[in-house]
Formats: sequence, structure tokens, C-alpha cells
Amino acid sequence: MPFASMVQNVDHGDGVIRKCQDYIAQNYQRQDLIAELVHHSGLPKRSFDRRFRAATGYSPLAYVQTLRIEEAKQLLETTETGIEDICREVGYEDVASFRRLFRKQAGVSPKDYRRKFQLPDYVTGSRPPASGASVRPRRAAG
Repeated sequence: MPFASMVQNVDHGDGVIRKCQDYIAQNYQRQDLIAELVHHSGLPKRSFDRRFRAATGYSPLAYVQTLRIEEAKQLLETTETGIEDICREVGYEDVASFRRLFRKQAGVSPKDYRRKFQLPDYVTGSRPPASGASVRPRRAAG
């Protein structure tokens, strides 16, 4: 499950917001996610925003962004997937915006995060070489 570090924010007693959190966890990469959540909640936008923040400690947008960055961190740690592909996979179309948000939340660029936190092959069970090559080429990312 993405954003395991945010799990503590789901035991708040607000069933409507809990359902929204479940929906976010499965659909975090969708572009119009907040509008969908408001619609599905049946609440007016301001009420939804207020209840979401009261239940989770995050605005809906900050929650989704944090989730996306946490998922990007996981992918950077455990895959060789390029930064641009990770950006799209977690729901961002603009790589420059993704990099800025990532740096703001993680304190380092995606490239530096990968360099610092990527698990070595012997821990992950030796990832297969990229595109069938005998030597795993490191994709230029950053």
C-alpha cells in the first residue's frame, strides 16, 4: 500500500473521510482526484476540506501530494525506473513540478534520493538487468 507512513491518519472515526482515504490509496495517480472525492463524498467542497483536514491533519491536496511523493520514494528505492516514468506513474505530468515538490518534501532531488536510499541488489534479491542486458546500466536520472 502506498504511503504506509501515513497509516496513522486513518483511525479518526469519520467514515466518509475514511472511504475517501481508501479511494485515494487506490487512485492517487488520477488527475482530477480531489474533484472526484468531493463529488463522491456528497459534501460541499468547503465542508469536505474542513472535515478532511480535521480527520487527517492534511488538506486534501497536501494529502494526495504526500502520498504521491511517498510512492515515488518507494519506487526510487526499489526500482531502476527513470525519474520521468516515476513522475507519470504517481500522477504528475510536469516533471519540473514533480522535482520541485519532491525536493520540498524529501529535502533532496529524486536523483539524490535514489543515490542515497536505493537498496543494494543483495538486499532486494538481485534485480534483473534492465532490458535483458548482462550489465545493469544505470539510467541517467535527476
